[in-house]
Amino acid sequence: MAVRVDLNISLDGFATTTDQTPENPFGEDWGRLTAAYVATRTMQERVFGNADSGTTGIDEKYAAAYFEGIGAEIMGAGMFGLHLHGDDPDWRGWWGEEPPFRCPVFVLTHAERPSIEFANGTSFHFVAASPREALEQAQEAACKRDVRVGGGASVVRDFLLAGLVDRLHVAIAPILLGRGIRLWDDLRGLESGYEVTSETDDESGTVHLTFSR
Repeated sequence: MAVRVDLNISLDGFATTTDQTPENPFGEDWGRLTAAYVATRTMQERVFGNADSGTTGIDEKYAAAYFEGIGAEIMGAGMFGLHLHGDDPDWRGWWGEEPPFRCPVFVLTHAERPSIEFANGTSFHFVAASPREALEQAQEAACKRDVRVGGGASVVRDFLLAGLVDRLHVAIAPILLGRGIRLWDDLRGLESGYEVTSETDDESGTVHLTFSR
């Protein structure tokens, strides 16, 4: 039962964007950062319901692995959207009625909210807990399958600093953002505890860097 991270970052290490507007809550930079992943066959089917379309190269290999063997997920309040919808009791996340997770998801937050369940097996549980405490809850719910720490970057960094991540995969997009939240801050020497491998998708230019315990 491993603890896994899969994250999209820019060449300069940023995993978040800062150009969001009320009309475009993700911002144009987010589309650039995740373009290669979004274009894959797995993401087209799993997130957008577009069967039999999408790319099938190295990016697809990692997109397919993203969902394999996951029994539970942990994410920050920002990834769920509570930073914009904290006062809305009817807010059910960014993903509509078919969230792609299809497993229990533990949302780290200081505000208590009732759990939310979806027909496709996704459920959101809102917990005020440390990374280790949240991981214990997620591991129990995962029933001996892997737990993914989904993000955002600050949450992932907290789990890395606590030594809780067994496999870190970052998809490095060939773009420069210049602002946002950097994944690598305060993680000097992280590689010393892992075996590091890399692959590049020749079409998208995305570098897939994997740190394995």
